[in-house]
Amino acid sequence: MKNTLRILAAATLAALSLGANAVGRLADITIHDRSTGRDLPVYWHEGRAYVVGKPGNEYEVRVANRAGEDLLAVMSVDGINVLNGETATPNGGGYVFSSWEQNTIRGWRKSMKDIAAFYFTSLGDSYAARTGRPDNVGVIGVALFQRKRSQPPPQDIVPYSQRPAPYPADQAASGSLGERHAEAYREDRDSKLGTGHGRSETSYARYASFERASSAPAETITIYYDSYRNLVARGVIRSARPYEPSPGPRPFPGFVPDPQG
Repeated sequence: MKNTLRILAAATLAALSLGANAVGRLADITIHDRSTGRDLPVYWHEGRAYVVGKPGNEYEVRVANRAGEDLLAVMSVDGINVLNGETATPNGGGYVFSSWEQNTIRGWRKSMKDIAAFYFTSLGDSYAARTGRPDNVGVIGVALFQRKRSQPPPQDIVPYSQRPAPYPADQAASGSLGERHAEAYREDRDSKLGTGHGRSETSYARYASFERASSAPAETITIYYDSYRNLVARGVIRSARPYEPSPGPRPFPGFVPDPQG
């Protein structure tokens, strides 16, 4: 078993709203901007799904299991496994989602009760770049595995003494939330976006047993992200922002001027 966890956040499940902005077949994957409180619209271009990120805004990855059976979701952000910080591969550790379960991944897993929040930021400030792995910045991946059917009942709880460290202890978040996000805004907003290592917050998890039905994922979901301007420049977004009419004549423009002539 490779760092296989269940997220303990049942109180939030009913609040999730999934629909046209979701990507996936076995599970709906939605990128939710926590700073604005809205799901990010998906733009399709040449068979790829894209979303627009705003520097400094926190986000979360929402997962809704539609398979009618348990799924293991191995999740990567910028080519890094969000659970253990290793360079991501499909056979890495992940989260178990029960049949029809909906839940959220809000950050890099730091311990069994803490995460470092995801937020959009400049390439140089991204966690991937700060750990010497900038090549895959700008992509979120979810590899979904089905459970092997002929297996003994799962042993969900692992004694604490046997639990491997889910994340290196010396990679703590630096700076306050305001300072980190202000730094992101000071950077060139049109540079390639990445995901930062943000503020610490509580997110409980426990270890779970999951034997994969196959070594290859049953489905791999990929969502790319970048700034609005960059996606327009690359032809992903083909139209300008929604039409905003000019102010037009003003009924109360100010003081009376002198007439001309």
